[in-house]
Amino acid sequence: MRQLFEEFKRRNVFRVAIVYIIAGWLTLQVADVLFPALRLPDWLITAVAAMVLIGFPFAVILAWAFEMTPEGIKRDKDVGRDSSIAPRSGHKLNRATMIILAIAVGFLLFDKFVFTERSTTTAPVAAETGSEAPVARVRPSIAVLPFVNMSVDADNEYFSDGLSEELLNVLAKIPGLQVAGRTSSFAFKGQNDDLRSQCRRL
Repeated sequence: MRQLFEEFKRRNVFRVAIVYIIAGWLTLQVADVLFPALRLPDWLITAVAAMVLIGFPFAVILAWAFEMTPEGIKRDKDVGRDSSIAPRSGHKLNRATMIILAIAVGFLLFDKFVFTERSTTTAPVAAETGSEAPVARVRPSIAVLPFVNMSVDADNEYFSDGLSEELLNVLAKIPGLQVAGRTSSFAFKGQNDDLRSQCRRL
């Protein structure tokens, strides 16, 4: 088993697998962002994902069976150990991994802080009159109304209140989500008002 593992390392199978996974993931991220912007059908993203998954075992098999040499691609069994350049190819794969990772991080930062920000703040929408006007950025908001103690023991009231507060604290940690404060939400405790009325008051 150890010998097989060492052979996988010598033939750079692990490095090829890592490069393929990172490159495939980056490809899917780019497709997920650009395809909707280009108004391409949704099934194309699924097709790209399928091709990436199908290609993975072939990439691993090719890395195991073949080796890049100065004379071109040759079967591994036809390349002598003394003339093999697998270590140099491994260093090149390490550099390729670092470059692809840097591109992936750059793309994620661009998508999060530039592309998403621009699409949420400058996208015009058609008003009822048919004219287009810029829309102010609206933060999604939510309120956690107090849970009702439905048990026969009135002493369990603290438990339902604790659940409400814990849920409120968890939601408050989500970036970009505006959460109504505990004081505002718990003002409706014990009331059976219409939810739409409570929503307007909040």
